[in-house]
Amino acid sequence: MAVFEGKKHPDLAQTFNADVERVDWHDETLWWVRKKRDRAAYNILDWELLRNTASAIKDDVLSNLHSYLQHFEAKAIKNGITVHWASDAAEHNQIVHSILTESKISLINKSKSMLTEECHLNEFLKKNGVNVIDTDLGERIVQLAEEPPSHIVLPCIHKKKEEIGELFHEHLGTPKGESNPQALAAVARTHLREVFLTRNAVITGVNFAIAETGEFVVCTNEGNADMGAHLADVHIACMGIEKILPKRKHLAVVLRLLARSATGQPITTYSSHFAKPRGGQHMHIVLVDNGRTRQLSRPDFRNSLKCIRCGACMNTCPVYRRSGGHSYHNAIAGPIGSILAPNLDMKEYSDLPFASTLCGSCSNVCPVKIDIHTQLYKWRQVIVKEGYSTKGKSAGMNVMNFTLSSPNVYNMAGKAGRWFLKNVPFAVNNPLNPWSKQRDMPAPPEQSFKEWYKRNRGK
Repeated sequence: MAVFEGKKHPDLAQTFNADVERVDWHDETLWWVRKKRDRAAYNILDWELLRNTASAIKDDVLSNLHSYLQHFEAKAIKNGITVHWASDAAEHNQIVHSILTESKISLINKSKSMLTEECHLNEFLKKNGVNVIDTDLGERIVQLAEEPPSHIVLPCIHKKKEEIGELFHEHLGTPKGESNPQALAAVARTHLREVFLTRNAVITGVNFAIAETGEFVVCTNEGNADMGAHLADVHIACMGIEKILPKRKHLAVVLRLLARSATGQPITTYSSHFAKPRGGQHMHIVLVDNGRTRQLSRPDFRNSLKCIRCGACMNTCPVYRRSGGHSYHNAIAGPIGSILAPNLDMKEYSDLPFASTLCGSCSNVCPVKIDIHTQLYKWRQVIVKEGYSTKGKSAGMNVMNFTLSSPNVYNMAGKAGRWFLKNVPFAVNNPLNPWSKQRDMPAPPEQSFKEWYKRNRGK
């Protein structure tokens, strides 16, 4: 994303961390969502069976993706939907623009779609004279702020209500200082209702597509995708090729997992099925690869394509919660974004797999059981092997390798570290040590575990 061009996670996280109050409520709010997810999951006796079943369904999809896509295409065409194929983001954007140009449309509304964020569709259309209004409220807020979303389910979670009030005052004419959420939502509703009524083309994302029937499903809590699709003469749905499900009955599994994992809800407010255009309407679906088949060919990383974009890994991640979504400088933030992004550009996103504690909490909450923290660790190995790690990180790893490979050196380093922490703590707790920027080093123990064990258990 151009707004973050040239900046990496450590620098962007440091910028976010400068506002301590924001960091604290960002952390607390997302952890509250994580706890809601836990309560929703524990209320279902067969939760683990659901996860295992969803994972198996997606395994089947990834193993037979070519045939399911062809089957979906044939059914969708039979239903009256025009199907397009895009190999990358540029081709996707050109296809969408060509549909709008052919229909002589320059004003459109768009519901939330992380694929179009990935492809930077809004920026492309703007450069080509097409005016796009995002109708998801969170997406509209960050659009007014000229920022990308910071979360795939909660796009403006990084914004305070007072900041949103200022944006609405500047762009929508609300009273100066108005920050009441209900009042701001009412103004947004009036503003967006006019957008729906005056624009006859809509772009939506796709949560799931059914190979069996040729239909696709869009899940929202605001109903904006439905409003746009039902009023528009042209409906363009943009979909990553991995979003296929074999049969309609499989929706019963993934829909029970999606909302509970995302926000702790039993189900999204609207789960809308689009099978065919209504009379007089033109419906298009753009099937996008953009590196997905390359990721599919990587045995260690192919499982990342199981992702159903619930955001649970972000809500639980201690690094994401305290560094903010924009620190990942990628359309998809957090743990899942950190294993998807290097596939697109290993050099540009070489920092992201290191933005993790490898605690495994992301894998623990993933509804389709993606081994996220394992893939983060494997990406680190690939990035170092390919020469994309920083010189400082490589040097540090070499020093650690030397230290940990020799018991004598390890023991000496431990004693030296304890001595410095005890006698000259400023040598460690200083701005040159990245750990001390947000924390103090712990009090040094009197002895190492090895020394304690020899004294107490040696006999």
